Amino acid sequence: MTEGGAETASNAPRRVLGPWAAASVVVGMVVGAGIFRSASLVAAGIGNDALVLVAWAVGGVFALAGALCYAELSTAFPHPGGDYRFLRLAFGPGIAFLFAWSRFAVIFTASATMLAFVAADYIAELVPLSAFARGAVAAGSILLLTVLNLAGVRRSTGGQVALVAIDVLALLALGGAALALLAAGTPQVAPTPAPRPFEAGSFGAAMVFVMLAFGGFNDSATLSAEVRRPRDMTIAMVGGMGLVTALYLLANWAYLSGLGGAGLASSAAPAAQLMAHAFGPAGQIAMVVAVTIAALAILNALVLVGGRTLYAAAGDEPALARLAQWDSASGVPRAAIFAQCAVSLVLVVWGANSTGFAKMVDYMAPVYWLFLSLTGLSLMRLRRRDPDGPRPYRVPFYPIVPLMFTAGSTYVLVSSVLYVGWVGCAISFGMLALGLVVRAGLNRNARGVAAGSA
Repeated sequence: MTEGGAETASNAPRRVLGPWAAASVVVGMVVGAGIFRSASLVAAGIGNDALVLVAWAVGGVFALAGALCYAELSTAFPHPGGDYRFLRLAFGPGIAFLFAWSRFAVIFTASATMLAFVAADYIAELVPLSAFARGAVAAGSILLLTVLNLAGVRRSTGGQVALVAIDVLALLALGGAALALLAAGTPQVAPTPAPRPFEAGSFGAAMVFVMLAFGGFNDSATLSAEVRRPRDMTIAMVGGMGLVTALYLLANWAYLSGLGGAGLASSAAPAAQLMAHAFGPAGQIAMVVAVTIAALAILNALVLVGGRTLYAAAGDEPALARLAQWDSASGVPRAAIFAQCAVSLVLVVWGANSTGFAKMVDYMAPVYWLFLSLTGLSLMRLRRRDPDGPRPYRVPFYPIVPLMFTAGSTYVLVSSVLYVGWVGCAISFGMLALGLVVRAGLNRNARGVAAGSA
């Protein structure tokens, strides 16, 4: 086995994905719970309709800069580990292992659990569910999509194309609802009475939720070893994020046009409320169904790519060899996907008796933005180390774009730390510290095995 879990040609990941399938994963990783759940929190935090649109536009520019950085990294260093590979090359195996651990124990599993709770919460809009029943629905969603992905990469990405199409139609429907309300002269639910001036603190807190909605574009880098051509990855990254930004701006314009700033800020389900305002109960039911499917779409994408980082990291740790097995028949790291599913189910149990969505955000956000900041730095470090190495795609306006991405990631990191507070940071970074303990134990075990065989 080669470094990072890249195995022999017979059982390594195969290049079977085209640009449309990869782009659907990019869009599917981003569009989902964020725009349908975070928009009201952004509006409440900023209290200014114009600044709300500015915040989403800034988020789109930042996410596009990140997509350009990941396009270079993923085509120059294609590998199923994605960020794990970049961080290992730039900063060594220690940082890379901590990233793999955090993605397994915090980032991917918490994201999957968060979206499973979103699906359960929106289903509860149609069918009243107890806290236990919502947890059961969330767990069932994770299990169902895990089974789908274990059936094979072609089948799971084929389903992703259909799910993302529904996401896009749902966001376009919001624009149609706003246009219908404007054409009929229907007043807003609750216009913003007096827009608040710009405040750095509240804007920063709102950007945590904006970037939560845009987060996920980087995760498709784990598919870079499976796309047919390097330019397909570039098309997927840039084209996917360009579409997401346009859809997000459309959705927020629709929210503000139909509900008003105060109406958006006070709504727990703005998409459903807007459709009810425009088309009545039938529109509300249709949007609840669409949002549930959107949550399942991004959950499907998380399951699709989540096990690949664990698979890649396990290839560098002899004690984890069982997780570094690639099922050549189905084209997936079967054992790694099983492990990810198990941790997600544990998090479902943890969050089932409270606000699961909010608990997962608190748990995930600081660690997530810490490693995105390091990945931005890794691009510049690898450029300096090997400036003439083969790079099928190069970030334009270097080093401005990667510096902008790194600075933006650091800004959201600081904002997320301030938002979750000391308790949230203790839990989030405490799990990261546990990764250090796990790695030390693996190293001791490896040394003991080596001494015994000698």
